[in-house]
Amino acid sequence: MANLYPEPNPISMIPFAGLLLTIAIAPLILPEQWHKHYAKVCAAFAAITVSYYVIALHSGARVVHAGFEYASFIIVVGAFFVTAAGIHLQVRGRATPAHNTGFLLAGALLGNLFGTAGASMLLIRPWIALNRNRFAPFHTAFFIFVVSNIGGVLLPIGPPLLLGYLIGVPFWWVAQRCWLPWSVTLGAVLIIFYVFDRLNYRNASRHIGPPLGEKWQCAGSGNFVVMAAMLACLILAPAGWRELFITVIAIAAYWLTPSEIRQRNEFSFAPLKEIAWIFFGIFGTLIPVLDYMKRHAGDLGLQSDLQFYWTTGALSALLDNAPAYLTFLAGALGLHGWSIDDAQHISEFIARHGRSLIAISLGATFFGALTYIGNGPNLLVKAIAEHAGVKTPGFFGYIFKFALPVLIPIFVLVALLFFR
Repeated sequence: MANLYPEPNPISMIPFAGLLLTIAIAPLILPEQWHKHYAKVCAAFAAITVSYYVIALHSGARVVHAGFEYASFIIVVGAFFVTAAGIHLQVRGRATPAHNTGFLLAGALLGNLFGTAGASMLLIRPWIALNRNRFAPFHTAFFIFVVSNIGGVLLPIGPPLLLGYLIGVPFWWVAQRCWLPWSVTLGAVLIIFYVFDRLNYRNASRHIGPPLGEKWQCAGSGNFVVMAAMLACLILAPAGWRELFITVIAIAAYWLTPSEIRQRNEFSFAPLKEIAWIFFGIFGTLIPVLDYMKRHAGDLGLQSDLQFYWTTGALSALLDNAPAYLTFLAGALGLHGWSIDDAQHISEFIARHGRSLIAISLGATFFGALTYIGNGPNLLVKAIAEHAGVKTPGFFGYIFKFALPVLIPIFVLVALLFFR
């Protein structure tokens, strides 16, 4: 196979590693400095890689290709994020364990339809309100497990699966092949949550009394129709046109939605701005990683679907699931002499080695829940919960008290059932 672009020097992957480590560590140890300067940091790392490709490799076309992919990605993510902010759920009363479990199940479904960032933003405040008299750290953890991560497994509305769709993975492909492991994982997590919440409710109900039977209200429900229209464009419209249609629809919905609805949601463009800059850096610095993985994936010793499941998952948990997904997808294609930049190669790979893509997809989406830094919405949920004055687990408490003991046994079960 003739490669479309020149082979980069392995040293050129250092900015990618540096950026991911910075994204992982800086918000934890230098939060104020990070929020002031993250745009400059991401742009600087990307500039190093882009300069190398343009000046040293004379491959500006490769940079332009990555730029179009980034633009398409951020338009889709931004449109669903902004439109979800135009829906406000007002909840009253107090939820029983059964109600809470049903709420999380609905959140998992909405995570597929709105993207995990949009669903997390829409539902975290109602979740806090429902449990305001007995909110515990595990409520934050399980919300992140289900809504912010497991909820993004089936449809490519947000990262990481949106990245696959934009390069040629069919829209419904993952849903058709991952619904069973998704159901097993979601069911197991919800059962464990019910046990946690039942114990919490039993202790708290002595002090807060029975739940009240007040009605829920939904403002801005017309935006559900808007999201359905954007989803139809994402599925049916060709590249280029779909981004245009989605942008026009999202802008129209933003201006037609009463601003007080977004005010009730405490909406801000700040999270979207941060996501846009972070992924600007990721798309820029990821170029040599993908190009190198195409040619040298076999050197890593990755052969089996089980290996792709665990290695993709490990990188997703430690750094971020979107670059992990693209990196190992490029590697899996490279093992067979195919390129991630060629839609025909992706089609052949899916037809012959689809189980590898299933493993990579599940590893990226599931394992992002293991840490706060594994997926963008995780930190968003934590920040909103802390702003609301409720208890949230600390960085290591989240990992060792909740994520590892709850999720790892379930992930092992998935590996045994589907990749053994």
